[in-house]
Amino acid sequence: MKTLAWALLAVILLAMAPMTSATATDRDYIAAAERGDVEAVRRALAAGAAIDARDGRRRTALLAAVQQNHVAVAKLLIEAGADVNAKDDINDSPYLLAGARGYTEILRLTLAHGADLKSTNRYGGTALIPAAERGHVETVKTLIEAGVDVNHVNRLGWTALLEAIVLSDGGPRHVEIVRLLIAAKADVNLPDKDGVSPLRQARQRGYAEIEQLLAAAGAR
Repeated sequence: MKTLAWALLAVILLAMAPMTSATATDRDYIAAAERGDVEAVRRALAAGAAIDARDGRRRTALLAAVQQNHVAVAKLLIEAGADVNAKDDINDSPYLLAGARGYTEILRLTLAHGADLKSTNRYGGTALIPAAERGHVETVKTLIEAGVDVNHVNRLGWTALLEAIVLSDGGPRHVEIVRLLIAAKADVNLPDKDGVSPLRQARQRGYAEIEQLLAAAGAR
């Protein structure tokens, strides 16, 4: 019993111990990255901040920088060895988020430093799928060239091609994305989970240009 009491006391004392300077350094470091302060980030690393330290949402400094599209900070951290695939508590990583938001400059940095092309977001989708949905033409082109699977299906039952139709306005950017996906051998007949094909989705929405592209590619 005495041994157990000492063990419990040790746990309580550990929980009550003040935050260490290293933890405070890590916290300040992530905050500096989030506000885009390159020099403060550099100083924090020199002071001993762990490059992939996490905050309360499991964000690394690199992810915090990517969320604000702070290219200079992201470049500094990536070239210093920050993990471009480290995910937070909602499954965002620097690579996935840069792709989803169309931050192509940062995306290219992540691709040059080990981005996992097969990694998926909280919807089970690759970086290509939200990029296609949101009309980020240059990002889609970059991801296709990098070799991301154009026929990956997310948990909603949609491919990048389907999202470029179902969740778009059918305008010029999405027309171009559909063109890029078809050229990259996207399966134009791969339906959604309800069996509705890309061609039918385009036809139902009156997206005539997309319908023509799909039909010319052999869509049914």
